[in-house]
Amino acid sequence: MAEATKEIHHLVLAKFKEEIPPQKIEELIKGYANLVEHIPHMKAFHWGKDVSIENLNQGFTHIFHIVIENSKSLEEYVNHPAHVEFGNLMFPVLDKVTVVDFSPSALPI
Repeated sequence: MAEATKEIHHLVLAKFKEEIPPQKIEELIKGYANLVEHIPHMKAFHWGKDVSIENLNQGFTHIFHIVIENSKSLEEYVNHPAHVEFGNLMFPVLDKVTVVDFSPSALPI
């Protein structure tokens, strides 16, 4: 039962299609960030562009990091009408995307 109360980190790795103009990408990122105002239990939104020097990004250029209250809240986030509506705008402009959810844990020292 403790797992159900642990914070969930929702990571989205994305690559936008080449033909999508930067202003459209910026508009979409602002829309994604705005979901915090509409979806309960969405605690934080962060994003950035890949800056790794290891060249292991497999073509992904943008990273979106959302913090969700717990696993039950993750299901509510995924199915929330504002998230579904945003996904309908975002997915058509993506060349590729992957999503990973995890609950952080600290290793014993």
